[in-house]
Amino acid sequence: MYFQQLAAIIPVFESIETIRSSLTVASLPHTHILIVVLRGHVVISSRGQEPVVFTQGYACHPARGPYAVQVPKTKEAEYAVITYRVHPEDNEWTLHGPLRTVSEVKIKYMLDELLRTIRDIEVRSPQEEAAQSVRKRLIMERILFIYLYETYLKQSEKSSALTMEESLSYLNEHYMLKLTLPMLAQRAGMSVGHYTVLFKKHTGVTMTHYLRRVRIEKAKQMFEQTHLPAKEIAQRVGFVDYFHFSRIFKQEVGCSPTAFQKKLQSNI
Repeated sequence: MYFQQLAAIIPVFESIETIRSSLTVASLPHTHILIVVLRGHVVISSRGQEPVVFTQGYACHPARGPYAVQVPKTKEAEYAVITYRVHPEDNEWTLHGPLRTVSEVKIKYMLDELLRTIRDIEVRSPQEEAAQSVRKRLIMERILFIYLYETYLKQSEKSSALTMEESLSYLNEHYMLKLTLPMLAQRAGMSVGHYTVLFKKHTGVTMTHYLRRVRIEKAKQMFEQTHLPAKEIAQRVGFVDYFHFSRIFKQEVGCSPTAFQKKLQSNI
């Protein structure tokens, strides 16, 4: 949603300052604030919202302020407060709340560039002033893009992880059924290719290998807890062909189902 909004606006940088103490950030109409933690962590709260501890970025929306930024009394912290506007002002820009990134070094480099532009670069003509305004605007846009994009990726990863956990739970409960990769992928709402990649990333093995391992573990439990024939156990854990079951069992356990049964009986 934020990307569609960002595509329709231009973020215009106004000011930046670095702070090491607690602060109340005013809420001015049409003025947005981005807080970036440079060192340590801070706690931020606003009207009708529980305090949030964060270590990266936080977007303050003028409709939700003022914001109280608290530095822990027993810790040191430093953060940057960036003020910016968006044009056109009547376009929607609802960015608010914690932001995530894995590019802290890039963000801090760009903040240093903003500070250096303000403090060290002497503007001698309207042309230079316009050039520096454009430069600051581009840096501001880049910072927002990185935060939006990497926050989105983090949320997507979290969503994918939850989906895979649910899929694994289903597989572990229904291992005796005829489960196929396309069926599980469709159930997870993914393409077969995407599901395959996520499954391997989440478990370290392919779906087929994982299902085979689950079925063999369930078969071992049945051998230990019942006196059922090996062929019936094979069917109960999802193997239609006993000879296929016997071959896979030996690969996973190191001996045939019959040898495994005999070993259990000899230990009684």
